[in-house]
Amino acid sequence: MLNPLAPARHLARTLGYYTDRRARDHADHETAERLRWQGEGLPPGLSVSWLGTAGFALSYQGHDLLIDPYVTRMPLREMLSRQVVRPSEAALDAWIGRADTVLVGHTHFDHALDVPEIARRTGATVYGSSSMRHLMGLHGLADRAVDAEPYRVYESGPFRFSLVPSLHSKITLGVKVPMGGELTCDRLDGLFPRAYRCGRTWAFHIEVAGITLYHQGSAEMIDEAVRHRDVDVFLCGIAGRQFSDRYTARALTALSPKWVVPAHYDDFFRPLEAPQGFAPDVDLTGFVTEVARVSREFQVRTPRLGG
Repeated sequence: MLNPLAPARHLARTLGYYTDRRARDHADHETAERLRWQGEGLPPGLSVSWLGTAGFALSYQGHDLLIDPYVTRMPLREMLSRQVVRPSEAALDAWIGRADTVLVGHTHFDHALDVPEIARRTGATVYGSSSMRHLMGLHGLADRAVDAEPYRVYESGPFRFSLVPSLHSKITLGVKVPMGGELTCDRLDGLFPRAYRCGRTWAFHIEVAGITLYHQGSAEMIDEAVRHRDVDVFLCGIAGRQFSDRYTARALTALSPKWVVPAHYDDFFRPLEAPQGFAPDVDLTGFVTEVARVSREFQVRTPRLGG
């Protein structure tokens, strides 16, 4: 049940952030550099690259799997407009190479906008929700999209993965999911940014090279839906976690990971080649403290964009 004081509390927190933004961003930059991930926890031959936002590229034995790849990075003014935003050819050329498989956690633009063009370029198969398949169909690519079954184990080269039912955080003052509901746009010229409705939300459990990774692209979850414990690497989306009750503690308790790699904390309206910024009130430093409060045995490492 929603606490009637929650929206006011969240608004006050946001205003407080903007009064002290420079100091907080400085602290988060220092935290990101101090905990920079050097591939700890990964076996030889497996590479994991951060594409910004919730996006990752995994490569092993010549096979490439992408998760939530979004590299176009439209400016904020374009996101607020009713203009169709096309994938950036230059950004895709620079940041996306091969892809055999693409996993999509939900269909907000910052997770799904680039996916149809990536599939067109690479021939990749895309796994996600019915909203994702609908989006692929608008681009004439429905035959490359899989409306996935929960918990079914799919295989792609050396990767085995399953999709776990999940939730998106209610980042509109803790009241609702922005752009919630199914993606129902029926024409390409209507695909302005806010037409990318969330659709069903998934987390991903991935097995490869003798280890397991778990990707949570949005900072909310269905605790009882999690069936995997003792994962090796937790790719943990942290933006909006303040709107999800005890998210960090719940996720760590459910998954018991060895390594925690936060993501979705960057400013995704800034080009990938620009100096990294931070999403409003993401508080990367505070997340590290939250992890330590649960247990100091969890090892937190921050990814480097593109590395």
